[in-house]
Amino acid sequence: MSAMELIAKRRRGERITMVTAYDYPSALHCDLAGIDIVLVGDSCGMVELGYDTTQPVTIDEMMHHARAVVRGAKHPLVVGDLPFGSYEVNPEQAQQTAYRFVKEAGVDCVKMEGGRKMAPFAQKVVNGGVAVMGHVGLTPQAISVLGGFRAQGRTAIKARELVDDALALEDAGCFAVVVECVPPQVGQAITQALEIPTIGIGSGPGTTGQVLVYHDMLGMTVHPHYKAFTPKFCKKFVDLGETIRQGLEGFKKEVESGTFPSLDSHSPYKMSKKEFAMFEEMMKEDEEERQKKHVINAEKMKNSDEYDVLNLYGGPGDKQ
Repeated sequence: MSAMELIAKRRRGERITMVTAYDYPSALHCDLAGIDIVLVGDSCGMVELGYDTTQPVTIDEMMHHARAVVRGAKHPLVVGDLPFGSYEVNPEQAQQTAYRFVKEAGVDCVKMEGGRKMAPFAQKVVNGGVAVMGHVGLTPQAISVLGGFRAQGRTAIKARELVDDALALEDAGCFAVVVECVPPQVGQAITQALEIPTIGIGSGPGTTGQVLVYHDMLGMTVHPHYKAFTPKFCKKFVDLGETIRQGLEGFKKEVESGTFPSLDSHSPYKMSKKEFAMFEEMMKEDEEERQKKHVINAEKMKNSDEYDVLNLYGGPGDKQ
């Protein structure tokens, strides 16, 4: 998939699919499912690295994840998300970061957050030969200014500003624009105002395409950390989190009970009776010596354990 093919799909009235991917397996899954675009999003900071926001994510962390995604995604367009602080200083910084993303990680293009103010930055990157996907509405990197993860464009004035933001990004040469967390009417209005595709997330059905976070849509949200960040607009298409939990608990139970592995299953590597008999004889040759070493080592470990208890925690008779 290429940027030009996506624009052609928009002109034909076809819907576009985009999903985040942060590693080789998720990229493979998206590839096999026929997803049009995989976004190596800075949301990896929250769902993969455990950060509370996307702001701490560094360009080096993004590069690490992007390289893995590129190896797995052979058919989708791979978009690299420029992380907070890596492009906002000036257009030259944006261009240099984009170059690095393309040259070192192998992404097809980059995504930048921001509207009219960032249009000159996007134009600089495009003029330098790197395709850019814009991003308007809720821009997670700017939550300090926005006051948190909040819907945008809910008044007439703010909605019109978002349309102007998207138009400015189109004029700057962006091939597509993400529209995040706006009312459906605003998402549709932005789409109708542009000639390039819009990719909606929490912005209603009127955009050219839709994007969701891999972990959210697959229901990998059993842990409270994930539940705290699962947005209202996300549809959970499967419940992998529960399946994963059951699998891990099953593994723990069978290992602790001694039922996994058994000699009859999941122990596939065999030794002939002749070789096993020879092996037993070899083990008998130095059995007495090994038993002596075992006793000595056990005594050393016991003494070491007692030393640690006395010096780190105090003995039973020590004063606290």
